[in-house]
Amino acid sequence: MALREKERETAEKALLVRLREQRAALADLLEVTSSHWGYEDPIYRFYHQSFKVYTLQETTKAILAALRALAPERPLNPWFTEIVECGTGRAFDLEHNSRWLESTRPILEAFFHARYFLEMAVRYSQLASPPRPLPSGYAALLYLYGLR
Repeated sequence: MALREKERETAEKALLVRLREQRAALADLLEVTSSHWGYEDPIYRFYHQSFKVYTLQETTKAILAALRALAPERPLNPWFTEIVECGTGRAFDLEHNSRWLESTRPILEAFFHARYFLEMAVRYSQLASPPRPLPSGYAALLYLYGLR
């Protein structure tokens, strides 16, 4: 159900307040998810065909928790939710080696989408009011929370 304009504006302003309040924690999480062990190595593990790529699921869930905390009263975008659900909750099995891409690509896809939204949250966390015109990344954040 679409929000009325006034409700949408109120929800967007509340999101901006929470972004500013959580900026340091979000930036710290982005730093971890951009580090050697949080980004470089897990992606390498995918190409190395190592079960260690499965550790990205925990990172994705940590990002998801941070994003949900920004607007706990708002449901997250259903496409994003589906991508994250498909890429988390997976346990490694030796049989996965024979169908590596099918088994592990959803893990990477979920991580990349979650990390993108985390990066956009940090990028736009300094805003005092909604920007006009909307930058693409900010508009994507609004879609994440059903505000666009």
